Formats: sequence, C-alpha cells, structure tokens
Amino acid sequence: MDRKQVAKATTKVISSYLTYQAVQTVLAQLTETNPPLALWFRSFSGRKIVQDGEVYLLALLAEHQELAFRVMAVREHLVEEIMDDLPEMVLHDIKHKNSQHRKQQLEKLSQLSIIEPNSNLEPSSE
Repeated sequence: MDRKQVAKATTKVISSYLTYQAVQTVLAQLTETNPPLALWFRSFSGRKIVQDGEVYLLALLAEHQELAFRVMAVREHLVEEIMDDLPEMVLHDIKHKNSQHRKQQLEKLSQLSIIEPNSNLEPSSE
C-alpha cells in the first residue's frame, strides 16, 4: 500500500465532494437572490459533472468567472469549518461501521440451522 498515493486520492475525493457541496450552497443562495442566474447555474451544473471538482471549476471559470470564484470561496470556507473535526469523525465512523459489520457477520456465522435428516436415513415406507 502506497500511503502517499492513498492520501492524494482521498484528498481529491474530499475536494471534489466539497466542490459539490459548495455548488449546492451557492445554488440555494442564488435561488433566493437571483433566480435567473440560479436557472443558468442549475443548467450548467446539469451538463457538467461535478465528480471531478477541479475539472468542473475550470469549465465554470471559462463560462462564468464570478460564479466560479464564489464556489471556490464557499468550498474553502467549508473545508476550514470541517477540517479540525474530520480526521476524528472519519476514524470513529470507520471503526464503528467495521464493528457493526463484524457483529453482523458473527451473528450470521453463529446461527445454527438444523438440517432435516436425509431421506435415506429415514425408515422406508415401502
């Protein structure tokens, strides 16, 4: 396992997810304050996949720089808000879920099902 590569891939996923959350936040704000821009932004976001946040932002920068800057600012704010708690929360969540999976698996394995005796072992009625 290449820990550095895993860390880079994890960072990319988190960054892209925060971009998605920032887009949702900005879209909600625009829906209240600027409905025509909200419609455009919703349409743009429907055509562009936010799965890779950086590619999405590059496309948005090319079409609407001010909106892209706003999404980047919200994304930055989000990461600043959650960064301190994130490592502990992720560790706790994974440990808890692993424990639950192990418990469920142990329960499955420990359930005994009684198999009816084979018909060959029963007295023949012939």
